[in-house]
Amino acid sequence: MQLTSLLPSLVATGDSFAPLFLRLSLGLMILPHGLQKTLGWFGGYGFQGTMGYLTNTVGAPWIFALLAILAESVGGVMLLAGVGTRVAALGVGGVMVVAAAQHWPHGFFMNWFGNQKGEGVEFFILALGLVLALLVLGGGKWSLDALLAK
Repeated sequence: MQLTSLLPSLVATGDSFAPLFLRLSLGLMILPHGLQKTLGWFGGYGFQGTMGYLTNTVGAPWIFALLAILAESVGGVMLLAGVGTRVAALGVGGVMVVAAAQHWPHGFFMNWFGNQKGEGVEFFILALGLVLALLVLGGGKWSLDALLAK
């Protein structure tokens, strides 16, 4: 399949407010995590620190570590702008699946009261629901995808 035939299906979207709210929610949630990893904002370790942690401590191959950082930072901006919404959502979805797998041993619930060893998977399930909806619906109203589709 050529890129010219793939692009229309990637940017196709309706004129609904629902995907707008979904992508803004997901983008506003994930972008600060990306900024922690890229710029060290919000108490993060910055790009070098995060790459070191993901490759040396977690054992992720450098390419997967880089893709995770890009999915959260560049993907967050893409979601907010509504450009490449499906691609950005897919990237964030990949990060959420890996994170859920890492947190699965801690059960379902988040650790609101500090009475378990780590966070559960409920947050990641919620984020994956947003991702799946955006994969189906696209960027929606006020997205650059909608402009590109015309």
